[in-house]
Amino acid sequence: MLVKQILDSKPSGRVLTIESRMAVQDAAEILSKNRVGALVIISRDGMPDGVISERDIVREIGRLGEVVLRSEVGSIMSSEVVICTPGDTADHVLRTMTEGRFRHLPVIENNRMIGVISIGDVVKARLEELNLERDALEGMIAGY
Repeated sequence: MLVKQILDSKPSGRVLTIESRMAVQDAAEILSKNRVGALVIISRDGMPDGVISERDIVREIGRLGEVVLRSEVGSIMSSEVVICTPGDTADHVLRTMTEGRFRHLPVIENNRMIGVISIGDVVKARLEELNLERDALEGMIAGY
């Protein structure tokens, strides 16, 4: 399965993005309101400049206390953004996320961000793919 297929199966193509000057508290509210695990911080050209996740916020609250909520997102975001493309395979993306120990990847096509996929999106797609394979094998064995 390809990243493009995973993106196409998601309910909304909308990508939640914020600017690095936003307060961490405001980013946390957006995460909560939209029930997502990460936000992409975009640069002026619309490309990913960083990612901030629930884990980033919790880690910094644990380290610095509630004062971090008044800090700018840019001060705690993960700035080494790993990306994927629509033509990447689900297996490649799972391996990348597992090895990098992160759960969200911006999807870039023609120097433009077209979506974000999470490890949950990829696992769901792989499980669906495995179920189809199982059903096909059962059908072949049963003679359908």
